[in-house]
Amino acid sequence: MKDKRILYVSSEVIPYLPETEISSMSFEAPRMVNSQGGQIRIFMPRFGNINERRHQLHEVIRLSGMNLVINDLDMPLIIKVASIPKERMQVYFIDNEDYFKRKATFTDEDGNLFEDNDERAIFFAKGVIETVKKLNWAPDIIHVHGWLASLLPLYLRNYYGNEPLFKTSKIVTSVYGKGFEGNLDEEMQKKVLFDGLEDDTVAHLATPDYVNIMKTAIDNSDAIIQGSEEIPEELTTYLDKIDKPKLEFKSKEEFGQSYQDFYMGEVLNEKEQ
Repeated sequence: MKDKRILYVSSEVIPYLPETEISSMSFEAPRMVNSQGGQIRIFMPRFGNINERRHQLHEVIRLSGMNLVINDLDMPLIIKVASIPKERMQVYFIDNEDYFKRKATFTDEDGNLFEDNDERAIFFAKGVIETVKKLNWAPDIIHVHGWLASLLPLYLRNYYGNEPLFKTSKIVTSVYGKGFEGNLDEEMQKKVLFDGLEDDTVAHLATPDYVNIMKTAIDNSDAIIQGSEEIPEELTTYLDKIDKPKLEFKSKEEFGQSYQDFYMGEVLNEKEQ
């Protein structure tokens, strides 16, 4: 993994949010690559329930200040950064007052999905890509974790399809069992189409439930990792039909060498020296 550049894009990362399968692996995988001499960047949303003072987040002025168009509205992009203690790893936070100020992640206090979760996902995907462009940092691999991050493959392959910085980047998506109940906003497909994407690339989003959002990510990825021991049966069937490199579930205790071998061999078609 030495000198390989891997961009981790996740909806959750410890220690900033509680420990889950997603937040844990979004920390452990970059830590493993970091320890092997690879270069990593981690991006996540700056949810309002993240304690900025305790985790010492601060705004990066040179990266902030851009407006992203979401459903024909200009939404300001704010970039913050923090360092994970003892790990020498930086985390970049995608922030916006309208989308991420509320003191919760995906649902309100009654457990209902936020009505704008679809727009938050679009904003997050665009925000990550625009920030990496500003950093002028070309990743060898982009590894996506969590459904809120899973529009990134769609946007990178289509909306940003001609962006030279990502010309050789390979996208890996981890598919987890943890999703959400019900659907996101019924206008989600129309909002994505507003960005000029082709109809067939967003066909699954006609019904924007967890399974279909993940199918969209799978379609636009180069390789897939099963992030949970059990995932929805419909996704298992879908994965069985596609001809892409796949890595079966590996626990937090055993993933290290398997991920390295998968990254180098199956994804990059290189062998470790």
